[in-house]
Amino acid sequence: MMMTISPVAFELGGLSVKWYGIIMACAIVLAFSMAIIEGKRRQVESDDFVDLLLWIVPLGYVGARIYYVVFEWNYYAQHPDQIIAIWNGGIAIYGGLLAGLLVLLIFCYKRMLPPFLMLDIITPGVMAAQILGRWGNFFNQEAHGGPTTLHFLRSLYLPNFIIEQMKIGGTYYQPTFLYESCLNLVGLILILALRHRHHLFKQGEVFMLYLGWYAIVRFFVEGLRTDSLYLTAGIRVSQLLSLILLIAVIALFIYRRKVVKPRWYLDGSGLKYPYTRD
Repeated sequence: MMMTISPVAFELGGLSVKWYGIIMACAIVLAFSMAIIEGKRRQVESDDFVDLLLWIVPLGYVGARIYYVVFEWNYYAQHPDQIIAIWNGGIAIYGGLLAGLLVLLIFCYKRMLPPFLMLDIITPGVMAAQILGRWGNFFNQEAHGGPTTLHFLRSLYLPNFIIEQMKIGGTYYQPTFLYESCLNLVGLILILALRHRHHLFKQGEVFMLYLGWYAIVRFFVEGLRTDSLYLTAGIRVSQLLSLILLIAVIALFIYRRKVVKPRWYLDGSGLKYPYTRD
Protein backbone atom coordinates (compact mmCIF):
# COMPACT_ATOMS: atom_id res chain seq x y z
CA MET A 1 0.00 0.00 0.00
CA MET A 2 1.39 3.39 -1.01
CA MET A 3 1.83 6.17 1.53
CA THR A 4 1.11 9.83 0.98
CA ILE A 5 4.07 12.00 0.03
CA SER A 6 5.41 14.35 2.67
CA PRO A 7 5.30 18.08 1.82
CA VAL A 8 8.87 18.32 3.18
CA ALA A 9 11.50 17.44 0.58
CA PHE A 10 14.44 17.41 2.99
CA GLU A 11 15.80 18.92 6.19
CA LEU A 12 18.74 21.32 6.09
CA GLY A 13 19.95 21.88 9.59
CA GLY A 14 16.86 23.02 11.44
CA LEU A 15 15.17 24.21 8.25
CA SER A 16 12.49 22.19 6.49
CA VAL A 17 12.70 22.62 2.72
CA LYS A 18 9.28 21.92 1.23
CA TRP A 19 8.40 20.60 -2.19
CA TYR A 20 6.12 23.61 -2.70
CA GLY A 21 9.03 26.03 -2.44
CA ILE A 22 11.24 23.93 -4.73
CA ILE A 23 8.49 23.71 -7.34
CA MET A 24 7.74 27.43 -7.20
CA ALA A 25 11.45 28.26 -7.60
CA CYS A 26 11.65 25.96 -10.63
CA ALA A 27 8.47 27.52 -12.03
CA ILE A 28 9.95 31.03 -11.80
CA VAL A 29 13.19 29.96 -13.50
CA LEU A 30 11.20 28.22 -16.25
CA ALA A 31 8.96 31.25 -16.84
CA PHE A 32 11.80 33.73 -17.22
CA SER A 33 13.96 31.38 -19.27
CA MET A 34 11.12 31.07 -21.77
CA ALA A 35 10.65 34.85 -21.76
CA ILE A 36 14.34 35.54 -22.42
CA ILE A 37 14.42 33.09 -25.34
CA GLU A 38 11.33 34.58 -26.98
CA GLY A 39 12.41 38.12 -26.12
CA LYS A 40 15.54 37.79 -28.24
CA ARG A 41 13.35 36.94 -31.24
CA ARG A 42 11.16 40.00 -30.61
CA GLN A 43 14.06 42.46 -30.18
CA VAL A 44 13.83 42.82 -26.38
CA GLU A 45 17.06 42.66 -24.37
CA SER A 46 17.59 39.81 -21.88
CA ASP A 47 18.65 42.30 -19.20
CA ASP A 48 15.15 43.77 -19.22
CA PHE A 49 13.67 40.42 -18.21
CA VAL A 50 16.29 39.89 -15.51
CA ASP A 51 15.55 43.32 -14.02
CA LEU A 52 11.81 42.69 -14.28
CA LEU A 53 12.24 39.40 -12.42
CA LEU A 54 13.76 41.20 -9.42
CA TRP A 55 10.63 43.33 -9.08
CA ILE A 56 7.76 41.18 -10.25
CA VAL A 57 8.40 38.05 -8.17
CA PRO A 58 8.47 39.57 -4.66
CA LEU A 59 5.75 42.12 -5.42
CA GLY A 60 3.67 39.42 -7.06
CA TYR A 61 3.76 37.42 -3.85
CA VAL A 62 2.81 40.54 -1.89
CA GLY A 63 -0.15 41.07 -4.20
CA ALA A 64 -1.21 37.44 -3.88
CA ARG A 65 -1.13 37.74 -0.10
CA ILE A 66 -3.00 41.06 0.02
CA TYR A 67 -5.72 39.65 -2.23
CA TYR A 68 -6.16 36.65 0.06
CA VAL A 69 -6.17 38.71 3.25
CA VAL A 70 -8.74 41.17 1.87
CA PHE A 71 -11.24 38.42 1.13
CA GLU A 72 -10.56 36.67 4.45
CA TRP A 73 -10.64 39.90 6.44
CA ASN A 74 -13.10 38.59 9.04
CA TYR A 75 -10.38 36.22 10.21
CA TYR A 76 -7.39 38.53 9.85
CA ALA A 77 -9.14 41.42 11.58
CA GLN A 78 -9.22 39.18 14.65
CA HIS A 79 -5.69 37.85 14.07
CA PRO A 80 -3.62 40.77 12.70
CA ASP A 81 -0.39 39.02 13.67
CA GLN A 82 -1.16 36.43 10.98
CA ILE A 83 -1.39 38.91 8.11
CA ILE A 84 2.28 38.56 7.20
CA ALA A 85 2.48 34.85 8.12
CA ILE A 86 2.60 33.72 4.49
CA TRP A 87 4.51 30.61 5.58
CA ASN A 88 1.23 29.33 7.04
CA GLY A 89 -0.38 29.44 3.60
CA GLY A 90 -2.86 31.83 2.10
CA ILE A 91 -2.01 33.31 -1.29
CA ALA A 92 -4.29 33.80 -4.30
CA ILE A 93 -3.02 33.54 -7.86
CA TYR A 94 -5.36 36.23 -9.16
CA GLY A 95 -3.83 38.66 -6.68
CA GLY A 96 -0.37 37.73 -7.87
CA LEU A 97 -1.35 38.17 -11.52
CA LEU A 98 -2.92 41.59 -10.87
CA ALA A 99 0.11 42.77 -8.93
CA GLY A 100 2.44 41.38 -11.58
CA LEU A 101 0.52 43.19 -14.30
CA LEU A 102 0.79 46.50 -12.44
CA VAL A 103 4.53 46.03 -11.89
CA LEU A 104 5.07 45.17 -15.55
CA LEU A 105 3.16 48.25 -16.76
CA ILE A 106 5.21 50.54 -14.52
CA PHE A 107 8.42 48.79 -15.55
CA CYS A 108 7.60 49.17 -19.25
CA TYR A 109 6.80 52.85 -18.77
CA LYS A 110 10.12 53.44 -17.02
CA ARG A 111 12.11 51.48 -19.60
CA MET A 112 10.08 52.75 -22.58
CA LEU A 113 9.19 49.20 -23.62
CA PRO A 114 5.98 48.19 -25.47
CA PRO A 115 3.80 46.75 -22.65
CA PHE A 116 1.54 44.56 -24.79
CA LEU A 117 4.52 43.00 -26.52
CA MET A 118 6.16 42.31 -23.16
CA LEU A 119 2.95 40.69 -21.93
CA ASP A 120 2.82 38.48 -25.02
CA ILE A 121 6.42 37.42 -24.54
CA ILE A 122 6.09 36.42 -20.89
CA THR A 123 2.61 34.85 -21.17
CA PRO A 124 3.68 31.30 -22.19
CA GLY A 125 6.22 31.25 -19.37
CA VAL A 126 3.55 32.34 -16.88
CA MET A 127 1.30 29.54 -18.09
CA ALA A 128 4.13 27.02 -17.78
CA ALA A 129 4.81 28.27 -14.25
CA GLN A 130 1.16 27.83 -13.31
CA ILE A 131 1.10 24.33 -14.76
CA LEU A 132 4.15 23.35 -12.73
CA GLY A 133 3.20 25.38 -9.66
CA ARG A 134 -0.10 23.54 -9.16
CA TRP A 135 1.92 20.46 -8.29
CA GLY A 136 3.02 22.28 -5.17
CA ASN A 137 -0.62 22.08 -4.11
CA PHE A 138 -0.45 18.35 -4.79
CA PHE A 139 2.41 17.86 -2.32
CA ASN A 140 0.65 20.05 0.26
CA GLN A 141 -2.65 18.20 -0.25
CA GLU A 142 -4.47 21.52 -0.75
CA ALA A 143 -6.55 23.33 -3.39
CA HIS A 144 -8.50 20.10 -3.90
CA GLY A 145 -12.15 19.57 -4.69
CA GLY A 146 -14.94 17.94 -2.75
CA PRO A 147 -15.08 14.34 -1.54
CA THR A 148 -15.17 11.61 -4.16
CA THR A 149 -14.64 7.88 -4.36
CA LEU A 150 -11.70 5.64 -5.10
CA HIS A 151 -13.70 4.20 -7.99
CA PHE A 152 -14.08 7.65 -9.57
CA LEU A 153 -10.37 8.46 -9.29
CA ARG A 154 -9.45 5.12 -10.81
CA SER A 155 -11.90 5.76 -13.64
CA LEU A 156 -9.73 8.77 -14.59
CA TYR A 157 -6.78 6.37 -15.09
CA LEU A 158 -4.66 8.33 -12.64
CA PRO A 159 -1.39 6.84 -11.36
CA ASN A 160 -1.59 5.45 -7.85
CA PHE A 161 0.69 8.10 -6.35
CA ILE A 162 -1.84 10.81 -7.28
CA ILE A 163 -4.79 8.79 -6.04
CA GLU A 164 -3.13 8.12 -2.69
CA GLN A 165 -2.13 11.76 -2.27
CA MET A 166 -5.79 12.69 -2.73
CA LYS A 167 -6.69 10.57 0.30
CA ILE A 168 -6.83 13.05 3.15
CA GLY A 169 -8.06 12.05 6.59
CA GLY A 170 -9.39 8.81 5.22
CA THR A 171 -11.43 10.50 2.46
CA TYR A 172 -10.65 10.78 -1.24
CA TYR A 173 -10.96 14.22 -2.85
CA GLN A 174 -11.21 15.61 -6.37
CA PRO A 175 -7.71 16.44 -7.73
CA THR A 176 -8.66 19.94 -8.92
CA PHE A 177 -4.97 20.91 -8.97
CA LEU A 178 -4.56 18.32 -11.73
CA TYR A 179 -7.60 19.50 -13.68
CA GLU A 180 -6.26 23.05 -13.76
CA SER A 181 -2.71 21.97 -14.55
CA CYS A 182 -3.80 19.76 -17.48
CA LEU A 183 -6.26 22.28 -18.93
CA ASN A 184 -3.62 25.01 -18.79
CA LEU A 185 -1.19 22.63 -20.51
CA VAL A 186 -3.67 22.34 -23.38
CA GLY A 187 -3.86 26.15 -23.51
CA LEU A 188 -0.07 26.47 -23.49
CA ILE A 189 0.30 24.00 -26.34
CA LEU A 190 -2.31 25.94 -28.30
CA ILE A 191 -0.52 29.26 -27.77
CA LEU A 192 2.91 27.85 -28.61
CA ALA A 193 1.52 26.26 -31.77
CA LEU A 194 -0.16 29.46 -32.96
CA ARG A 195 1.85 32.46 -31.77
CA HIS A 196 4.39 32.34 -34.61
CA ARG A 197 1.76 32.07 -37.34
CA HIS A 198 2.18 34.96 -39.76
CA HIS A 199 -0.45 37.71 -39.36
CA LEU A 200 -2.49 35.86 -36.76
CA PHE A 201 -1.86 37.76 -33.51
CA LYS A 202 -1.62 41.49 -33.02
CA GLN A 203 0.51 42.63 -30.07
CA GLY A 204 -1.37 41.94 -26.87
CA GLU A 205 -3.49 39.12 -28.26
CA VAL A 206 -1.32 36.25 -27.06
CA PHE A 207 -1.78 37.69 -23.57
CA MET A 208 -5.51 38.13 -24.12
CA LEU A 209 -5.85 34.53 -25.34
CA TYR A 210 -4.17 33.40 -22.14
CA LEU A 211 -6.46 35.53 -19.97
CA GLY A 212 -9.57 34.26 -21.71
CA TRP A 213 -8.42 30.65 -21.54
CA TYR A 214 -7.45 30.87 -17.89
CA ALA A 215 -10.70 32.63 -16.97
CA ILE A 216 -12.72 29.75 -18.43
CA VAL A 217 -10.52 27.10 -16.82
CA ARG A 218 -10.54 28.79 -13.42
CA PHE A 219 -14.31 29.31 -13.49
CA PHE A 220 -14.80 25.59 -14.01
CA VAL A 221 -12.17 24.43 -11.51
CA GLU A 222 -13.16 26.95 -8.84
CA GLY A 223 -16.68 25.53 -8.81
CA LEU A 224 -15.23 22.20 -7.66
CA ARG A 225 -12.87 23.49 -4.98
CA THR A 226 -13.57 23.47 -1.25
CA ASP A 227 -11.26 26.35 -0.25
CA SER A 228 -12.76 29.16 -2.33
CA LEU A 229 -12.79 32.79 -1.23
CA TYR A 230 -16.35 34.12 -1.16
CA LEU A 231 -17.61 37.63 -1.85
CA THR A 232 -21.01 36.79 -0.41
CA ALA A 233 -22.77 33.52 0.27
CA GLY A 234 -22.81 31.53 -2.95
CA ILE A 235 -20.62 33.96 -4.94
CA ARG A 236 -17.03 32.78 -5.29
CA VAL A 237 -14.55 35.60 -5.83
CA SER A 238 -12.48 33.76 -8.44
CA GLN A 239 -15.52 32.77 -10.47
CA LEU A 240 -16.84 36.34 -10.50
CA LEU A 241 -13.41 37.70 -11.47
CA SER A 242 -13.13 35.05 -14.19
CA LEU A 243 -16.39 36.22 -15.75
CA ILE A 244 -15.29 39.86 -15.58
CA LEU A 245 -11.93 39.00 -17.15
CA LEU A 246 -13.51 37.04 -19.98
CA ILE A 247 -15.90 39.86 -20.86
CA ALA A 248 -13.12 42.45 -20.59
CA VAL A 249 -10.81 40.42 -22.85
CA ILE A 250 -13.45 40.06 -25.56
CA ALA A 251 -14.26 43.78 -25.43
CA LEU A 252 -10.57 44.76 -25.46
CA PHE A 253 -9.85 42.46 -28.41
CA ILE A 254 -12.66 44.00 -30.49
CA TYR A 255 -11.71 47.56 -29.53
CA ARG A 256 -8.02 47.16 -30.36
CA ARG A 257 -8.71 45.41 -33.67
CA LYS A 258 -11.21 48.05 -34.81
CA VAL A 259 -9.79 51.24 -33.28
CA VAL A 260 -6.18 50.90 -32.15
CA LYS A 261 -4.94 48.56 -34.90
CA PRO A 262 -1.63 47.66 -33.21
CA ARG A 263 1.37 46.15 -34.99
CA TRP A 264 1.65 42.40 -35.44
CA TYR A 265 3.19 40.34 -32.67
CA LEU A 266 5.87 38.92 -34.96
CA ASP A 267 7.03 42.45 -35.79
CA GLY A 268 8.55 42.65 -32.30
CA SER A 269 9.39 46.06 -30.90
CA GLY A 270 10.18 47.18 -34.42
CA LEU A 271 12.45 49.88 -33.04
CA LYS A 272 15.79 50.28 -31.36
CA TYR A 273 15.95 51.67 -27.84
CA PRO A 274 14.41 53.89 -26.65
CA TYR A 275 11.01 52.59 -27.62
CA THR A 276 8.54 55.16 -28.93
CA ARG A 277 5.01 54.72 -30.15
CA ASP A 278 4.13 54.87 -33.84
